Amino acid sequence: MGSKGFQFEQEFIDSLRCIPMIVRLKLDTCGVKLKLNHWHQFTQAERQILVTMPCDTPANILTYRQHLQGLVTDYTGQPAKEIDVAINPPWLGLMVPEQVQTKAATHNLKISNDDWGTLTPAQRFALIKLSRPSHENRNFIPAMQEFGLVD
Repeated sequence: MGSKGFQFEQEFIDSLRCIPMIVRLKLDTCGVKLKLNHWHQFTQAERQILVTMPCDTPANILTYRQHLQGLVTDYTGQPAKEIDVAINPPWLGLMVPEQVQTKAATHNLKISNDDWGTLTPAQRFALIKLSRPSHENRNFIPAMQEFGLVD
């Protein structure tokens, strides 16, 4: 995945009308619950900064959260709700989460722990999000194909 996001997101990634997976990963990493209506208030340039801005070290995570909360506060008058940050998030684990296995099985697919280990944290995060029962997940199979898990 480049700074443009995943292939399965291409239909909306250029316009950034939806919150791309890479930003959703950063939100879970920095502990901010960003609503789509917040995202829609941001300019295209502000959205692009949130896509490309690093959020992978303690200092970067703090800077990202402060920048994001500053944007939300500028537009809405109050910061976004904060969420708990997982100490050991499943996308950094070595085992395929059960919900991902279950989702794959509904398509007669299997993901081994070895295959899981070859994926980047962002790819794992995407599969976890796309396998949630509450998620509209038509992109699960395209993501599996993009990540080389389906022939």
